[in-house]
Amino acid sequence: MRRDEVRAVAELIHGLQLFLQSNFPLLQIQLTDILDIAILSFVIYKLMWMLRKTSSGRLMWGVLILMTVMFLSSDNVLSLTATSFVLDKLVQWGIVVLVILFQPEIRRFLERMGSGRLGMVFAANKEPGQDMETAIIQTTEAYTDLSRDKVGALMVFERQNLLDDVIKTGTELDCSVSSELLKNIFWNKAPLHDGAVIVRDGRIVGAGCMLPLSGNVNLSRDLGMRHRAGIGMSEHSDAVVVIVSEETGSISAAVGGMLKRHLAPETLERLLRNELLNDKQEEKRGNSLPLLGLLLGAGRKEEDDGL
Repeated sequence: MRRDEVRAVAELIHGLQLFLQSNFPLLQIQLTDILDIAILSFVIYKLMWMLRKTSSGRLMWGVLILMTVMFLSSDNVLSLTATSFVLDKLVQWGIVVLVILFQPEIRRFLERMGSGRLGMVFAANKEPGQDMETAIIQTTEAYTDLSRDKVGALMVFERQNLLDDVIKTGTELDCSVSSELLKNIFWNKAPLHDGAVIVRDGRIVGAGCMLPLSGNVNLSRDLGMRHRAGIGMSEHSDAVVVIVSEETGSISAAVGGMLKRHLAPETLERLLRNELLNDKQEEKRGNSLPLLGLLLGAGRKEEDDGL
């Protein structure tokens, strides 16, 4: 910011301060007070933005609800003595619990600060655009060839829930999605072919990554480890997982813990477009209802079809 811009901002803040003091004489607001409130508001907003995409965001909401209950149960409000006593005891260990729950986020925050990338501490993720469009086309092309050649493949398309912990289990990358690259990664003699490829905003950010297995005991016994890992990943996050069976060459997709099998390449492309290319959450839910219905129907018919 140039000197004249800094001076203009300072004059604006000073004028606002004079206006508040003249119209609200009881409010003794100083320039430092305004800066203090602005900085604190910015930090809180950015922290909430960072947490909203992770499972820790739900934990944060739980903490806020707990604090609200504590306030309501205090002697100054509802005077719930027993509830207030129990919550006070829980709060005594609250700091330690928060450090444990938010350990990944705290570590990431400190690592960015220690590396000098202060601009990356609150950096926003890019919205999926042309990169995601290209990724879908290239993935469909690669899966068509992999299915024909019966080469196993496992890809995870990240959405709202960040998968940093999963990426750390493999090899971190940063490259665009291309059909030839995917076929090379999943070639059965390649070092990374056994794990999953993670795609974030249309770019490959990890390969050879280990996914959590599904805990669903009702899955068909014909499903191998690759399919169980794909279903498990879709159960633990909102990611879209696409799979090629090494035994049969069939293409499958897992969304929300539901598996849709034996997809044609054009069906796979349509599913990925509906799930990944909608900007608004409302549009995403509306456009994916038919697909979710297919997934639910596939889950119900799985045993009947002998799959």
